[in-house]
Amino acid sequence: MSNDPYAALGVTKTASQDEIKKAYRRIAKESHPDLNPGDPEAEARFKAAAAAFDLLKDPEKRGRFDRGEIDASGQETPERRFYREYAEGPEATYHTSRGYEDFSDVFGDLFGQRARGGRSGGMQMRGPDQYYTLEVGFLEAAKGAVRRITLPGGGTLDVKIPEGLADGQTIRLRGKGGPGLGGGPSGDALVTVSVAAHPFFRREEADILVDLPITFDEAVLGARIECPTIGGRVALTVPKGATSGQVLRLRGRGVKKGAGHGDQRVTLKIVAPPRIDPELEEFMRRWREDHRYDPRRGMGA
Repeated sequence: MSNDPYAALGVTKTASQDEIKKAYRRIAKESHPDLNPGDPEAEARFKAAAAAFDLLKDPEKRGRFDRGEIDASGQETPERRFYREYAEGPEATYHTSRGYEDFSDVFGDLFGQRARGGRSGGMQMRGPDQYYTLEVGFLEAAKGAVRRITLPGGGTLDVKIPEGLADGQTIRLRGKGGPGLGGGPSGDALVTVSVAAHPFFRREEADILVDLPITFDEAVLGARIECPTIGGRVALTVPKGATSGQVLRLRGRGVKKGAGHGDQRVTLKIVAPPRIDPELEEFMRRWREDHRYDPRRGMGA
């Protein structure tokens, strides 16, 4: 993994959280292993970006990294461990009467003792994080689901898809990664989710967008019709004189947002009948002669 998570995402250290999020989404879409099968370089870029985003999206972790307290993998740096154990701790495991002016001796003694299984009882290391990708359906991400993935070793892992999950988000499963060393804790499994497109639903933040076809008579006379939502069909009132492009809002019919839900925005599309019969043609001809109007007036050349 890159020692510089900012470089892995292609952003500067002054980048905003929104810029970091956009950079990760761009790399995920360009280098996702599912889109680049058999390309180890793309897979490496994706894994590096996922690890970097996992670190930098957390303001507390980002601050600790910027201050040099943790490294790019999220582990405490040797200098920070030294300071915490020898300066902050009430009891120091190792100490001398002459102080610690020579830091190289201290680090050599500290890590040498631990590596040989000295007073600390042997080295313990956290297991590595493992990265996975998972494609889920649009409605699974919007409403929540449980999906099972097959691990490289043949085992399985159940992944809970939280309600309202967005495309490109990463789910962290603590303790489901690689095993630790010397009795250390296991790493985490990080599952980056790709949300498949839906035939007619789209998503914008917490709102669901859908284009809804209506007939001539429903537009002119108004109507009470059924409209699909992610939770099933609901009744929708089309006002008299509705036009194509007019947007109606169904409150609370979007995806989960905090304690509530977003809305569903319905864009009306007037659709002509598949066949214009003589009766309709004659009626429209007479109507046009008596009620002609120009909806394009004022548009200019």
